[in-house]
Amino acid sequence: QVQLVESGGGLVQAGDSLRLSCAASGGLFSIMSMAWYRQAPGLQRELVAHITSDGRTMYAESVKGRFTITRDENLLSLQMNSLKPEDTADYLCYGEMVVPPTGTLKDFWGKGTLVAVST
Repeated sequence: QVQLVESGGGLVQAGDSLRLSCAASGGLFSIMSMAWYRQAPGLQRELVAHITSDGRTMYAESVKGRFTITRDENLLSLQMNSLKPEDTADYLCYGEMVVPPTGTLKDFWGKGTLVAVST
């Protein structure tokens, strides 16, 4: 019943910035962690940034210092600065949620938002 919906992708030039958002909705749940993944054509899905319920963050080495992940209630964001062509990918929102009534941990995925960075 939980839905994750991404927004904010687009076509930009190298060096530009974008801010992606992911809205979580769909009833009662508790967020344990959320993350941004990305997948470029022909490549394996890659973890970009991760944030825990207590605010601890982790970043892929390739984006460290350029990207910032934050969460405010049910809204996850990814601020992307100094974008490079190598950042071009479909960006996917991930959430690890505790769902009542049993308190079961479940994974949820958004459908993705495209980011294209030109040279």
